[in-house]
Amino acid sequence: MAFRKAVKGTVLIGGGAIATIFGLSQFSQYRNKHGNLVYVQAAEPANVPMNNHLPAREDQLLALQNTSEFDVLIVGGGATGCGCALDAVTRGLKTALVERDDFSSGTSSRSTKLIHGGVRYLQKAIMKLDFEQYKMVKEALHERANLLEIAPHLSSPLPIMLPVYKWWQLPYYWVGIKLYDLVAGSQCLKSSYVLSKSRALELFPMLQKDRLVGAIVYYDGQHNDARMNLAIALTAARYGAATANYTEVVHLLKKTDPKSGKERVCGAHCRDVLTGQEFDVKAKCVINATGPFTDSVRKMDDQEVANICQPSAGVHIVMPGYYSPDNMGLLDPATSDGRVIFFLPWEKMTVAGTTDTPTDITPHPIPKEEDINFILNEVRNYLSCDVEVRRGDVLAAWSGIRPLVTDPNSKDTQSISRNHIVTVSDSGLVTIAGGKWTTYRSMAQDTIDAAVQAHNLMAGPSKTVGLLLQGAKDWSPTLYIRLVQDYGLESEVAQHLASTYGDKAFEVAKIAKVTGMRWPIVGKRLVSEFPYIEAEVIYGVKEYARTVVDMISRRTRLAFLNVQAADEALPRIVDIMGKELNWSEQRKKEELAAAKKFLYYEMGYKAKSEQLTDSSEISLVPSDIERYKKRFHMFDKENKGFITILDVQRVLESVSIQIDENTLHDILNEVDLNKNGQVELDEFLQLMSAIQKGYVSGSRLAVLMKTAEENLHQRVVIPVDRSGGGL
Repeated sequence: MAFRKAVKGTVLIGGGAIATIFGLSQFSQYRNKHGNLVYVQAAEPANVPMNNHLPAREDQLLALQNTSEFDVLIVGGGATGCGCALDAVTRGLKTALVERDDFSSGTSSRSTKLIHGGVRYLQKAIMKLDFEQYKMVKEALHERANLLEIAPHLSSPLPIMLPVYKWWQLPYYWVGIKLYDLVAGSQCLKSSYVLSKSRALELFPMLQKDRLVGAIVYYDGQHNDARMNLAIALTAARYGAATANYTEVVHLLKKTDPKSGKERVCGAHCRDVLTGQEFDVKAKCVINATGPFTDSVRKMDDQEVANICQPSAGVHIVMPGYYSPDNMGLLDPATSDGRVIFFLPWEKMTVAGTTDTPTDITPHPIPKEEDINFILNEVRNYLSCDVEVRRGDVLAAWSGIRPLVTDPNSKDTQSISRNHIVTVSDSGLVTIAGGKWTTYRSMAQDTIDAAVQAHNLMAGPSKTVGLLLQGAKDWSPTLYIRLVQDYGLESEVAQHLASTYGDKAFEVAKIAKVTGMRWPIVGKRLVSEFPYIEAEVIYGVKEYARTVVDMISRRTRLAFLNVQAADEALPRIVDIMGKELNWSEQRKKEELAAAKKFLYYEMGYKAKSEQLTDSSEISLVPSDIERYKKRFHMFDKENKGFITILDVQRVLESVSIQIDENTLHDILNEVDLNKNGQVELDEFLQLMSAIQKGYVSGSRLAVLMKTAEENLHQRVVIPVDRSGGGL
């Protein structure tokens, strides 16, 4: 049996290699003639003028209420829903979109951050001779090129390394990756290539080098998913679509068609979630683009309809940037249970994921500890033993729900196709389901095509291929330099603003307050280690942000990068948003509590904080216990068995270290497990044990006490007989 498999594999590899070499020779000739730049043939320009002024949310709500009838009403503000709105409005259709939460609040902000064709789908297409999978990859590669062109400030190509640890895998993977290039054709970002072991380690020094044979590098795209989703929504709004977040569909409106006598969907009864106001939105066509909640909207139309969506949970974790090179990702093509995991640099951090497990549908998915540990274990398999992969280095974790289309012959979610489907119910409700982030535009085009046909709408072909999104028109890679020179922003902040807002970065810079320092002149940061500034909170309100969660998770990405930093920024964000939106003190408290709850459950703060609990075991050797007891008693001079802020302040003052009382309170509170205002010896030993096991990292109290101890030892007076005498 093993021999047969080996022979079969050799034939597959050999045959594939011959076919590929021939194809690549043609492909190479084509690339030599046409150059190396990815190019997308733009559609005819939209006839609808683009408004330079973004309408306020209040104006959008009035438009929803006062328009007698829209051509299309889209339910759902994720990538696909906003893509539908942009496609429809640029065809000249009177367009409305409502979203019960915030734009991109669901799956569209919780992706792997890749714009890709799907290497594993191409593998399935070849192995199973599945033409549908091939078409999906071909389509996705075209859309990848389009996204990189229409939003260059939010996206860029990313090289991804596939390490090879068995010699026979090298030609096997090489053939597959070269076919990926070949299918992309003229839209191939850059040609893939093979690396020797030494060169692979040079580019990815933290890689596991034992048994490493070599590596293959290929290119895909990467983007800031929530900001990309928002750019699509804002672009649609500027073209005239009435878009409103926090607007929930209570039920669908129906009327009887006088010709057929059948009931037809003719709009939706909506509710402003923030004010409770209810109103009707009339439309010739209603489009259901609600992702994982597809079936709930379909059941508003017909209670008896069968479910078409099978949700799957994908968990990602964020780790410090030093876990990966600045500009090189990693693909693990075959994990211990057969799933694919990516390990990618993103926003100067490292994103690892994703898992793929069946789940219940919920608007607030929570990352599970077993999924976090699964990803960490897989990461350990690929990184050098010199790199200690610690649970405490997980800075944030989140779960997203993939809206996979159910295949009745499938037994697990891994074999479910990512193809999208468009259906039209008997009453005219148009539903778009399935698909993936990268293909949002083509999904939207197919959906509006179906809507135009089913409802006899007067519209031409799609105009969205090559249509620039907000921020792209006057963006350039050097735009940030003008921000530094014209406004006196820090270079890191200027680069962040340029890559987040594109040519709209100047609008943010204009409202940035003067710092009063020599440098930077403007732009006070929300937290010291991230380039987000206070002016972005004010600008975020203009971009329809209405809650603190909107600000920390989607207008900025702080919650996705570091939950503790996001938690630290909350009070200031609440103050700024409160002033902009006229919040009462009660509303401020509610917003702060809601944001903390969001961080605790949905962004992994709970899982992180539970690494140190009252029941944590102390697994230290006797010598370590004695060493840590001595350190503790340097602060606990009276042998009380606990230390307080006063104890810490006294020692710090003796070694000339100054920390304000509020910060000290926060530092001790991280370790104060029973929350009695003091840190007991057992709590301190639990902390040091958790640090040794890698469950906790970056403990400010542990570092502070160690630093103070070292400074005290250096200050010990040297006796005269040891000093060599003298006066």
